[in-house]
Amino acid sequence: MFWANGSTQLGFILVGFSDRPQLELVLFGVIFFIYIMTLVGNATIILVSLLDAKLHTPMYFFLSHLSFLDLCFTSSIIPQLLVNLGSSDKSITYGGCVVQLYVSLALGSTECVLLAVMSYDRYVAVCRPLHYAFVMHPRLCHLLASMSWLSGVATTLIQSTLTLQLPFCGHHLVDHFFCEVPVLIKLACVDTTFNQAELFVASVLFLVVPLSLIFISYGYIAQAVLKIKSASGRKKAFGTCSSHLMVVIIFYGTIIFMYLQPAKSRSKGQGKFVSLFYTVVTPILNPLIYTLRNMEVKTALKKILSL
Repeated sequence: MFWANGSTQLGFILVGFSDRPQLELVLFGVIFFIYIMTLVGNATIILVSLLDAKLHTPMYFFLSHLSFLDLCFTSSIIPQLLVNLGSSDKSITYGGCVVQLYVSLALGSTECVLLAVMSYDRYVAVCRPLHYAFVMHPRLCHLLASMSWLSGVATTLIQSTLTLQLPFCGHHLVDHFFCEVPVLIKLACVDTTFNQAELFVASVLFLVVPLSLIFISYGYIAQAVLKIKSASGRKKAFGTCSSHLMVVIIFYGTIIFMYLQPAKSRSKGQGKFVSLFYTVVTPILNPLIYTLRNMEVKTALKKILSL
């Protein structure tokens, strides 16, 4: 069906922030700097986690997966965004849009599940410390990581394929800075009730359900921490989990705004700036939080640099 689309011939025009030309140069500089820091920071976490034997634990195993996800996720979006911000050419080929749609959605969906898995890891570490090594054994860790990746890929194959099958009738002006499902659905020239319903169900499964599980985990964690008599012990426990919770709130909060808000009430400009948080800001927060606030990572990094 979509082979007959006029958009397959013309590709798409990513409007992005062209309606605010005075901001484009500023955004280019800021986003370029953040992107470089994101690449360096997340690559550092992966490298440190692999090289330091003391970090061969479930927490850093999942953190390495998260860093790899963020590396790939930002790289599927930001280079194209920088090209569009730095030139008058705002176009993207149809093939480029398809690749961006599949890759970014798969990685974003996988991260939604992985963050919930990481909250379970923190729950076991704080609430069942004596059983931690037994519960979070390597086989379970690999199973949970695989489940995160497979679920992300599965939902992407469904959502992206259904979206690309919609007839766009030659519409190729995308009022966004990357190819995303909600924005492409709005280009369709047919009734999209089914696609909107499918997107809502998928959003509930990958946003509301994982976020609910995370809040439940942290509810138990808070109860366990408050029972710790030592002030230093409470501080250490809260410090271990607050980093993860901070990323969770920013990541899920902005995506829920984009995906679960009714299409008619969604502000175009506001949606673009909100999307910057989960595509640009959140990926740099992970390495900053986990390296600047984590003594284990700092120590491992100093040890590697001194070799």
